[in-house]
Amino acid sequence: MVTALPPPSLCAILLEDISRLKSTLSPADIGRVNRFLLQCCLSGLALLAAGAPVLCADDADDAARKTVFTTRVRTTAYTHTEADHLKYGTKTALGTELRHSPEYHSAAADWSRFPLGTKFRIKGYDRVFVVDDYGKALVGSNTIDLYFPTMEGMKLWGARWVEIDVLEFGSFHESRKILASRATYPHCLAMLAAMTGDQWWERFNR
Repeated sequence: MVTALPPPSLCAILLEDISRLKSTLSPADIGRVNRFLLQCCLSGLALLAAGAPVLCADDADDAARKTVFTTRVRTTAYTHTEADHLKYGTKTALGTELRHSPEYHSAAADWSRFPLGTKFRIKGYDRVFVVDDYGKALVGSNTIDLYFPTMEGMKLWGARWVEIDVLEFGSFHESRKILASRATYPHCLAMLAAMTGDQWWERFNR
């Protein structure tokens, strides 16, 4: 379940239709409609507070104008309070802070598939995801793990197949440098060994 935000023009039409509908109802029915609308608003606010991405109907056109390529991937979710992430705290694989905002939403991936710095949008969502992390369980897969600052937000997202627009492909060169310095770790060595040419994305999923 995600929070849906229709464009302003649609909101105006919906409000006009609701006003017209209320004029034909009894006071008791109007009370029921008002309670239903209040519940919808509260549900949306609860999802926003939990950190769930917001669905925006106008995003598709913006993303289409600056997309490198589009593909379908499996996404999962993680948070810094999970048992296997506690020792890293709120730090990414780079040592920077994990971020969760519409302009920069941290994500983890196999860097041999989606290298460090890859930026993408999930179709229909109003935020830019940036690959700045990796994880052992992601190695050898196209799964992307999305960061959420709360356990509730993580659970709300769960695991989903989504279509993504890659806006900017990351750097294999920078990914190699970092992974080479950590090659004693099997998962880092596996990603490093799987690295291909920097133009790999041109052949991806074709």
